[in-house]
Amino acid sequence: MINDPIADMLTRIRNGGRARLLRVKMPKSRLKMEVARVLRDRGYIAGYSDDAEAAKPTLCVEIRYGDDDRPVIEGIERISSPGRRVYVAAKRIPQIRSGLGMAILSTPKGVMTDKEARDAGLGGELLAKVW
Repeated sequence: MINDPIADMLTRIRNGGRARLLRVKMPKSRLKMEVARVLRDRGYIAGYSDDAEAAKPTLCVEIRYGDDDRPVIEGIERISSPGRRVYVAAKRIPQIRSGLGMAILSTPKGVMTDKEARDAGLGGELLAKVW
């Protein structure tokens, strides 16, 4: 049993990039789909889809590589965890790598990046940081 499904998702993406895999599969959930959408919209992954052939609901994430065959995601870390939730106000949202990375937040208006949350004036749970 997985205690932290978001950390499991991030670890699968990180390890898949290091192993030069084209795609990684994981159990599907709405929150994971939203995190994958944010990563795709910001260009960190090539895409994501449902794996209809699987017996259980499965999310398939396509890892994106640069021109030098290195993964676009250099680092990805979980910030909030089930045992230690981290919430921030809109004015206290951290900048990751001086704006070169991004934080992923779960806000009352849905999952969004740090920039989108700051612009909307929303705080929320800091899920992860990506650079």
